[in-house]
Amino acid sequence: MVKHNNQLPKNHFHKDWQRRVKTWFDQPGQKKSRRVARSKKALATGAQPLQRLRPAVRCPTQRYNIRIREGRGFTLSELKLAGIRKKEAKGLGISVDHRRRSKSEEGQTLNVDRLKEYKSRLVVFPRKQGKPKSGDATGDDLTAHITRDSLPLPAPYTAEAPRAITDEEKEFSAFTTLRQARADQRNEGQRKKRAAEKEAAEKSTK
Repeated sequence: MVKHNNQLPKNHFHKDWQRRVKTWFDQPGQKKSRRVARSKKALATGAQPLQRLRPAVRCPTQRYNIRIREGRGFTLSELKLAGIRKKEAKGLGISVDHRRRSKSEEGQTLNVDRLKEYKSRLVVFPRKQGKPKSGDATGDDLTAHITRDSLPLPAPYTAEAPRAITDEEKEFSAFTTLRQARADQRNEGQRKKRAAEKEAAEKSTK
């Protein structure tokens, strides 16, 4: 409640609030419409994958970089190492991102292997039946069973098998080691200076 001898606030509670209420009764119907549209699109696209192939990238910041998620698109260097041209990639259902740069060799190798695996599983039907071009599938590949699911993301890390802790590991102190390394780095210049002065003093005495 207000204090002191001030004017009481004039709250206006007589507005036409019914006119300002927003409803969402069409949510179940819209959900069904989107589902039907997705099914129709999937049937209309024939045998092509339901989703475009995207790279496996690490999440940003130290807190989340243990996780792997799908990125926007493959870099031009990754496509080059996998032997796929930029324009060809778009026709094969591979996403391309010309802005992204490969920051680590491990991440680049991971995505190049992903592209090569996708290419080995890919079945490209000829545009005209009986007239295949270079790179198109022929023979039994055209009648073989195909899947439209995209490649799964790789595991973020390889778990170490359980083992016994060694005596050396038990005696090791991470805290002491880190503190010692910091002290060595901090005092490196002073120690070098002292050693140089000591050497100069010994030379002068001789």
